[in-house]
Amino acid sequence: MGGAILAIDQGTTSSRAIVFGGDFQPVSVGQQEFPQHFLKSGWVEHNPEDIWTSTLAVCRDAIAKSGMAASEICAIGITNQRETTLVWDRLTGEPVYNAIVWQDRRTSAFCADLRARGLEATFAAKTGLLLDPYFSGTKLAWILDSVEGARARAEKGDLVFGTVDTWLIWKLTGGARHVTDATNASRTLIYNIRENAWDPELCELLGIPMSMLPEVLDSADDFGVCEESHFGARLSILGVAGDQQAATVGQACFEPGMVKSTYGTGCFALMNTGSDPVPSKNRMLTTIAYRLNGQTTYALEGSIFVAGAAVQWLRDGLGLIENASESQKLAEQADPNQDVYLVPAFVGLGAPYWDADARGALFGLSRATGPKEIARAVLQSVGFQTFDLLDAKKEDWKSDTETVLRVDGGMTISDWTMQFLADILGAPVDRPAVLETTALGAAWLAGSKAGVWPGQEEFAKSWKLEKRFEPKMDAATRDRLIAGWRDAVRRTRSDF
Repeated sequence: MGGAILAIDQGTTSSRAIVFGGDFQPVSVGQQEFPQHFLKSGWVEHNPEDIWTSTLAVCRDAIAKSGMAASEICAIGITNQRETTLVWDRLTGEPVYNAIVWQDRRTSAFCADLRARGLEATFAAKTGLLLDPYFSGTKLAWILDSVEGARARAEKGDLVFGTVDTWLIWKLTGGARHVTDATNASRTLIYNIRENAWDPELCELLGIPMSMLPEVLDSADDFGVCEESHFGARLSILGVAGDQQAATVGQACFEPGMVKSTYGTGCFALMNTGSDPVPSKNRMLTTIAYRLNGQTTYALEGSIFVAGAAVQWLRDGLGLIENASESQKLAEQADPNQDVYLVPAFVGLGAPYWDADARGALFGLSRATGPKEIARAVLQSVGFQTFDLLDAKKEDWKSDTETVLRVDGGMTISDWTMQFLADILGAPVDRPAVLETTALGAAWLAGSKAGVWPGQEEFAKSWKLEKRFEPKMDAATRDRLIAGWRDAVRRTRSDF
């Protein structure tokens, strides 16, 4: 067993590629940020060509840095920002509009109308999702209704839809394959996760021609072969999963009850629930964790829209820091007698509130409040939001065993942030030795399909702990801080 795998990790603010060796360790990394487009309040777009050209560049960079020939790479795995929606011409590959990003809230009125018509239960029963602008379906409907001629072209069969994985596969294979995997399909609002098929009724409700939809494959499957011109060799794409599901795989959360939380632009906590979809009574999402050999494993998911993006706001919006690492230094020096709360609802509130019209706010400010206290509030907001998710999940998945949270993503580098997370959860937080778990999950899917990496059991044994954060905060302090947070959220809600 052993072989190099190229993992593409196409994210919200940057594209990355990592070459992993047969020992599951990163050999080389390429990374490139690309522009974000905020045309109106609550609108977030990407140029599809930026997604493609940055991905191609970082792949070439990672391969070059690895010292390997492209022909030595056994397969490609892809993981991607989920729900981001693209539409392009079936023949020319020309996008009809920018990619509408998962954070975008422009379809909130459409979602509200669908709820008012009593349709949320129908969508939830079939997709496990709620009627929220977060998901792809209403974004796709918006493009068809708002771009001149798009609907007529789609109904003629001239346009195709895809999430970012589908777009990249289309480009890598020269338009030969129009496919996605079950995890990405499960985030579109039009995929029946119980029947594992696109749902005609939901497509009709949203006005989406089914001819636009990609073929849905397992997460480890034959997604096509890259054109030789891209990397100098015809490499097979054998693994695909949305970023949060890929991180679940990379954290080896293969057993029911295991939980991982990824801290990137947003924060997403997934709990493996096994072979049966578990409906949530607390506005969590029921989703597909992965599908292997035709067998579906499900998860409960809590989605936070803003985590690392709040640190980016500190840097780019307020100019309080020059790089992300400075946020911890400021937080450590904050006045312990000031309870300042940031509710980072810059693009609405995700789980368990699902308030698309809420907007961000700072609470508890005084004349003594400065950059240190604001930086601490930013980092603490991640812990508070995670608490909300896991607290809601307790009602959906009752267990006598202690929850241990496996974490990954850029923010987990901060010991201060991870210690606060353990303190506010009152539970251990485990940081793995390999933090690139999202890319690693995509690599394992591809490597296992290629037959050069081992199966689930052996892969799970390779997971190694780098550091465990045990809770140290006393119960009275925890209760006070949580009460203050919940009051801040209440005041931020659009119905306050």
